[in-house]
Amino acid sequence: MKLGYKLMSEEHGPSDLVRNARKAEEAGFDLVAISDHASPWLEEQGHAPLAWPVLGALAHATHRIGLMTAVTCPTMRYHPAIIAQGAATLGLLSGNRFTLGLGAGERLNEHIAGAGWPGVRERHERLSEALDIIGGLLTGTLANYRGEYFRLDHARLFDRPSEKPTVVVAAGGPEAARLAARKGEGLIATESRPDLIEAFRSAGGSGPRYAEVALCYAATEEDARKTAHHYFRWSVTGWPVMAELPNTESFAAATRHVPPEAVAELVSCGPSPERHLAAVDRYIEAGFDHIILTQVGPDQDGFIEFFERTLAPAIPGRQATG
Repeated sequence: MKLGYKLMSEEHGPSDLVRNARKAEEAGFDLVAISDHASPWLEEQGHAPLAWPVLGALAHATHRIGLMTAVTCPTMRYHPAIIAQGAATLGLLSGNRFTLGLGAGERLNEHIAGAGWPGVRERHERLSEALDIIGGLLTGTLANYRGEYFRLDHARLFDRPSEKPTVVVAAGGPEAARLAARKGEGLIATESRPDLIEAFRSAGGSGPRYAEVALCYAATEEDARKTAHHYFRWSVTGWPVMAELPNTESFAAATRHVPPEAVAELVSCGPSPERHLAAVDRYIEAGFDHIILTQVGPDQDGFIEFFERTLAPAIPGRQATG
């Protein structure tokens, strides 16, 4: 069992992200996973630094901890060849500590390129082509490509790490989980759904299975619920809606009448370790073996201390390794 710490680029600026990653490494986390956004979900979150230079800084600011995108969309804002080049460079800078997490993306981030926002079927087709390109470039087996959506013309990565970065694919449903098995080397999800694991395995997937688990540690349950509602109420809309809304104003409108209780049903809140451990257990029981903990809100120091002192020793199959 591996435990990760989520670097929420929507809630923290670049310098704070680097600082938080250092503290996570000291506390014994196995990996840090950074979101790759052009916009926060809500104005209250207030940040959206580019993930890639932050990852470069992390490669030099840390020594042991794994680095990961969770996740990057390689189909609209970025051409997949650029993502392959970035992944290879990070593999070198980090000493083979980098994992490339990829997904089909959200309109919130990808529409800024001005190419429109396709339907879900085309998004999956684009991701499938991007996975072919990225995998081929990272292994040095592909230089030219002509697909329906992407082209390569004598492309080559001149600097590649000794170990190809592992590619994991985000899945919100069985179809995407099967794609992760066919063209990726691992799976990442945000829901404790055994059907995603089953679809991944039935399609031949045998690699790591990552899950993001949102929680809000605070001195009281009431404080945690207020914080989770303030920063994380966007998550109540669910992926079918989250993928389609274009800006923070839309998410504000969609969540205007969401009560704190509704957010607390998705985010474990308060000082009780048992409550947070129960949330983690649901994902372990579903079949995930890499748990990425997302602390909602500004109190990252308090959470990291809570993790090191209380949570890590109590999670089955895992002891802190700081």
